Amino acid sequence: MCIHQLNLLAASNNLPISNFLGKQHPIEAHHLSSICDIMEKAMVNGDTCIIRCILVVFQVVFKFFFSPQTERNRDIVRRSGLLLWQLLMAPRDQICSEIQKEVCLAISSGLNILYPGEAEINNLLKLVLTEGERNSGLSQLRDVILTNLAEQLQNNRFGSEDDDHYRLNDELLHYILKIVVRESCVLITKCQTVSKDDFQRLLSTVPAASSCLRYLMAVQNHLLSNTILIKPDDNDDSDSSLQGETLKVQELKTSILSLATQILTGCDEVLEMLQQVTTALINSDISDREQRLKGLEQITKATMLGHLLPVLLTSLMHPNLQTLTMADALMPQLVQLVLYTSQTALLLKTQSPVFSELNSSPSCAPEQKGKQLPDERMLEEKEEPGFLTGLKIPAPWAAGKTVETVHPVRDNYKFKETVHIPGARCLYLRFDNRCSSQYDYDKLVIYAGPSTNSRKVAEYGGNTLGYGSRSVLGTGWPKDLVKVEGDTVTFSFEMRSGREHNTPDKAMWGFACTVRAQESSEDVSGGLPFLVDLALGLSVLACSMLRILYNGPEITKDEETCQELLKSKLLQRCQWQVEANGVISPALTPSPSPLPLTIEEDREFTYPSDVLVPPVGHYFDLPRIRLPPGIMIKLREISGRARPQFRPSIK
Repeated sequence: MCIHQLNLLAASNNLPISNFLGKQHPIEAHHLSSICDIMEKAMVNGDTCIIRCILVVFQVVFKFFFSPQTERNRDIVRRSGLLLWQLLMAPRDQICSEIQKEVCLAISSGLNILYPGEAEINNLLKLVLTEGERNSGLSQLRDVILTNLAEQLQNNRFGSEDDDHYRLNDELLHYILKIVVRESCVLITKCQTVSKDDFQRLLSTVPAASSCLRYLMAVQNHLLSNTILIKPDDNDDSDSSLQGETLKVQELKTSILSLATQILTGCDEVLEMLQQVTTALINSDISDREQRLKGLEQITKATMLGHLLPVLLTSLMHPNLQTLTMADALMPQLVQLVLYTSQTALLLKTQSPVFSELNSSPSCAPEQKGKQLPDERMLEEKEEPGFLTGLKIPAPWAAGKTVETVHPVRDNYKFKETVHIPGARCLYLRFDNRCSSQYDYDKLVIYAGPSTNSRKVAEYGGNTLGYGSRSVLGTGWPKDLVKVEGDTVTFSFEMRSGREHNTPDKAMWGFACTVRAQESSEDVSGGLPFLVDLALGLSVLACSMLRILYNGPEITKDEETCQELLKSKLLQRCQWQVEANGVISPALTPSPSPLPLTIEEDREFTYPSDVLVPPVGHYFDLPRIRLPPGIMIKLREISGRARPQFRPSIK
């Protein structure tokens, strides 16, 4: 198995052996033919040891030493592929699982050699994706190939030469997504169907992601990260560079929209199954119903709802993806997902202890109804209890920020750190009761501001343990809260003395301090239940997309330039129609015009409702627009043309 170990070492691109093997000359055709002869003889004799060794040799040869340039080499490659495929499709009673695994690794290593064309690789992947559930060898080959592609895709940048090779086409992605949806539904269904012991074993194995799910995660992360992190080249301002970046961004957004649509559709199916299983468990009479309902959330995290949806929702909130096209395409699916998640979260909440405490038994209902608190009566009057009722929204800022030195402090130790909590009127500092320093001049100084030039608030140092100075600076390390005005505080600590040989660590412990924006320490929740958090995330994204749809397309530069022209009351009198090619032009109306002959300057002009619809039938020339006399006088003065004089005709 030395060759197997060599293959494992060569798989790492960071090791020198990888570069060494990559520079070796390709193996000659007759050598590979001899390897095939040995494999055929071992297969006839059933020598599993030789078969495993040759399979490992295949992996190394395909990865480093072989290039099918000539027709003879291609013939030997076809022969090697037939041998590998014969082993892969052999019945389970004739081949052990270890050999089957080595066959899959060999095919994956020589994927581009055994299947040189893109069409051949796609046909192979389509086969393993559609028939993998019915054949264990194809299923294992599918897992190995997708795992390898996922690893390669994570290290690849969008638009590179290998990007198309590692990122499969939409048809194959659709097959993979169908497998992921089916796996997720089966996993959720097991919460209801398996025995009690099997359910406990199921909880101990999640959240392990399958190879198909891992590949979808890699594709999603690959597209989203490149969309969010993409930056134009600052050194290249040419039009071709800007155009290339624009095309790349548009291609990314198109790919993300297609993938997001498929993922949301799959999540919709999984959530529907989750709702059905939750309802069935609630209505069942199995002994471990409560444990299954609690474990259902953990199982759900192992599905595509936990691995794909949270990352997608967070990324879609990025400004690069907050577009009208995204909102218009994804809004219907988001609304459906919000309904499913909120309904299922409410179902699970009805079984939680919090809900049981809020809702008393029927026998106590009349008595409790008369003793309702004002807040409860207000809730009953205004809205029905939802999935957020009784839950505490996490406030991560309430935990504060801990600032501390090393423990114990060493000679010549210096420490400086600034804490800034935006929006805070004042900060409250709580010190650890172990704070101490060797001498009182080994002290901590606190400043109300971003630097040591700010206003000094207090200083602390020394210890009361009988070592060093045997005293403390001032009143000693504070036992109560220290209030600092403003939203910024700076800590500066310096160890000026050298440690004496009899000073223990506890006398040189240093300091630790927690900074909060509230005087009282709030109860910091560990987080919301998964489905509640998912429902909130979906609701926030749906509201954001609704805002985009409500605002409509962004105002173009031409519209901004023509703002004053569009406000013209003269143009407001014209009727406009959209032609077949999308061009807006004045509508032809019959003469005389039904529009009023004058415009009142002090109010905005509006069309009559019957004028907005173009008349049916014969169209005439545009009617004459009558302007107010004052405007006509100004136009004549500017143009220098006098009003025409009409003389009566003499008969």
